[in-house]
Amino acid sequence: MKHLTILIPNGQVNIASVIGSYMIINKAESCWQSDGNKPVFKIELAGLSNETSLYNNLFSVRTQKDISEISKTDLIIIPAMQPDSDYYELIKQNKPLINWVKQQYEKGSEIASICTGAFLLASTGLINKKNCSTHWVAANTFKQMFPEVNLVPEKIITDEDGIYTSGGAFSFLNYLLYLVEKYYDRRTAIHCSKIFEIDIDRISQSPFIIFVGQKNHNDELIKKTQHFIENNFSEKITFETLTADYAISRRNFDRRFKRATGNTPVEYLQRVKIEAAKKSFETTGKTVKEVMFEVGYTDSNAFRSIFKRITGLSPIQYRNKYNKGFAQVITI
Repeated sequence: MKHLTILIPNGQVNIASVIGSYMIINKAESCWQSDGNKPVFKIELAGLSNETSLYNNLFSVRTQKDISEISKTDLIIIPAMQPDSDYYELIKQNKPLINWVKQQYEKGSEIASICTGAFLLASTGLINKKNCSTHWVAANTFKQMFPEVNLVPEKIITDEDGIYTSGGAFSFLNYLLYLVEKYYDRRTAIHCSKIFEIDIDRISQSPFIIFVGQKNHNDELIKKTQHFIENNFSEKITFETLTADYAISRRNFDRRFKRATGNTPVEYLQRVKIEAAKKSFETTGKTVKEVMFEVGYTDSNAFRSIFKRITGLSPIQYRNKYNKGFAQVITI
């Protein structure tokens, strides 16, 4: 198992970047292990003191270890600092931490700075002549302090020689998904994306919804139908035939199905088909038509219309966003 250290520097740490990092990596770990995989990371918070006060003492963060207790770690996350920080004072307060980060990199650790955490990273000298991103608000100050670093504040992510940096504010969430994919896999990153609804271009929650049919009800006939739909969605399903086999009227069947699941039978079938199509787009290089036929559609216009209504994206847009072969990850 690898060791991941989330640093808590002295000074005004941005608490969101600490909590966000812990939550997303922890969720990735949970997802990964639920598939029967061995743990990837043991996550620990470490710093120079047992507790650091933030936001004029409104909040505090407790560390689990002093950095001196960690002889070797595999990944270091340096959180963001508040944008109004005195960066010269910040570096002065964290000299032992900066030296420790440099030593860990020399031992083989990778380093990921978030937003203005790049000031601490740059103080190690490890990114001289390398690319680095930070919050655009702090760009001018950064350039003045670290002229030997190639600052690219327009980038959300840089990845060079085991050192990662991110853009400003909550773009670190997209950056963490990048790290999840790097250390786990694409599927785990997509899962985290959907659970936390992280997408820099989103205008809707729809692309993140993972459809799981509601089965927490006591209507056994409807449960039987749900299982039938989920196991046979690629075939032509005729609800008139089903209701005849069940010896129930179509009207009564529809009413019971909607009451139990929240969807009409047709809506349920469409959502099962589209969820299967989404997974195919995420994990294969199949064309839109191939996926369309695979999930049981023969009319391309109907497929595209239903897909966009459910996900908020066209099939091509969805494939391009979530498939490794088509997605464009912004890196250096």
